[in-house]
Amino acid sequence: MEALTSLLGGFAVAIQPMNLMWAFVGTLLGTAIGVLPGIGPALTIALLLPVTSYIDATGAFIMFAGIFYGAMYGGSTTSILLNAPGESGSMMTALEGNKMAKNGRGAAALATAAVGSFVAGTIATIGLTFLAPPIAELAFIFGPEDYFALMILAFTSVAVVMGTSRVRGFISLFIGIALGTIGIDQATGIFRLTFGVRELADGVDLSVVLVSMFAIGETFYVASRYSKTPPAINPVAGGAWMTKDDWKRSWKPWIRGTFLGFPIGALPAGGSEIPTFLSYFMERKLSRKPEEFGHGAIEGVAGPEAANNASAAGVLVPLLTLGLPTSATAAIMLAAFQNYGLQPGPLLFINSGDLVWGLIASLYIGNIMLLILNLPLVGLWVRLLLIPRPYLYAGIIIFALVGIWGVSQSVVHLITMLAVGVLGYVMRVYDFPIAPVLIGLILGPMAEVQLRRALAIGQSDPLVLVSTPISATMIALAVAVFVVPLIMRRFQPGAPEPDDNPVMGDQR
Repeated sequence: MEALTSLLGGFAVAIQPMNLMWAFVGTLLGTAIGVLPGIGPALTIALLLPVTSYIDATGAFIMFAGIFYGAMYGGSTTSILLNAPGESGSMMTALEGNKMAKNGRGAAALATAAVGSFVAGTIATIGLTFLAPPIAELAFIFGPEDYFALMILAFTSVAVVMGTSRVRGFISLFIGIALGTIGIDQATGIFRLTFGVRELADGVDLSVVLVSMFAIGETFYVASRYSKTPPAINPVAGGAWMTKDDWKRSWKPWIRGTFLGFPIGALPAGGSEIPTFLSYFMERKLSRKPEEFGHGAIEGVAGPEAANNASAAGVLVPLLTLGLPTSATAAIMLAAFQNYGLQPGPLLFINSGDLVWGLIASLYIGNIMLLILNLPLVGLWVRLLLIPRPYLYAGIIIFALVGIWGVSQSVVHLITMLAVGVLGYVMRVYDFPIAPVLIGLILGPMAEVQLRRALAIGQSDPLVLVSTPISATMIALAVAVFVVPLIMRRFQPGAPEPDDNPVMGDQR
């Protein structure tokens, strides 16, 4: 009942005219960027961080959540109509959705994707509503060693799971941790890695790194591979809307996809890709018409799209309750909280209850807005692909430069942005995942603080790090995440080593 009372108070915040406007702006932006390949919610939120520092915190986070949800919706449109996933979580939708469109059933595919996204998003938000408060209360029993073990688990999971190479994943993670050590050591007051540049005394500005990695690095990467051939914009005829048989075949995949996406999204490095893959293969196994898969099976659209959107709500559970980002977008949202002087975790529900519950309530409203936006305006979203890439990415560069300069007015920050942007470009070229850099940069300093506290309490005895059941379990899980894949590979002779495959999906 307490959660329902808090949620009602959240709706009182979310339905304020200004917050409704921010929810609409977020969902509109999110849908648009979901359609455009290569521009994900992480890049968009990173670009908006400098600008939204002048906006009320509640309105800013309602908009960010709308962008996050909207991008999940928008990616299905181009996946189905053009076989060009705008988001990595929409890759599985393209397999069956585009085949349905070519068979003249594009409208049915878009409808089951939109309705499934709405159903999954709503159920997952209900899960967030009732699970977040008890998890936040459990976090009060965490000691420094427990928090440190939790962050080690996050580091290991992200480095191992992101991309196809553990070595590249750990290198990216250590780059992020190294960036996080720049500045004044809070315990000793010693300058670390500042090289005499006093502007770096407070550390590398998080907004600069986020904008550099996503906006600058991505732009350099796209420019280096730019083709003057315009995209073939030829949306396939829509055909009839969902039939009674389509509804019958879709509702179970919607439910199954939701219960796959929500818990996996809450895991470190769970993301949206894993549950959508699992959902697709589950529906293929359970389908009464498995022969349709590969030729336009509606279950292959309904299940993955539900899993995709449910994972977005799952990501918010550890972010809000423990301050633990499990994806690149969540890491950027954590940075946004820190920009406002807020630290997600159990105290956030006590000290900033209006913001948290207003944000959760806005997810229900945003889901309705997205359903209304997606079904009638499909043609408009597809037309966004006609924007020439040079104009689009030039605008992103200008927006990034103006945003960083407007907030800091520091030449050092601009130089840092260029240097980190070049690093981001090199990482994209050589298949180094970006997310571990952000996780290392944000959680690295926090892990250092918790490690020092734990060792101080334990009088420098390293066994204090595994002295509680929670910390021992977390450390054991972290070791298992790293070791179990190696052991399993030993029993699969002829399987390629993890570093042999140069192909890597979108890390956003």
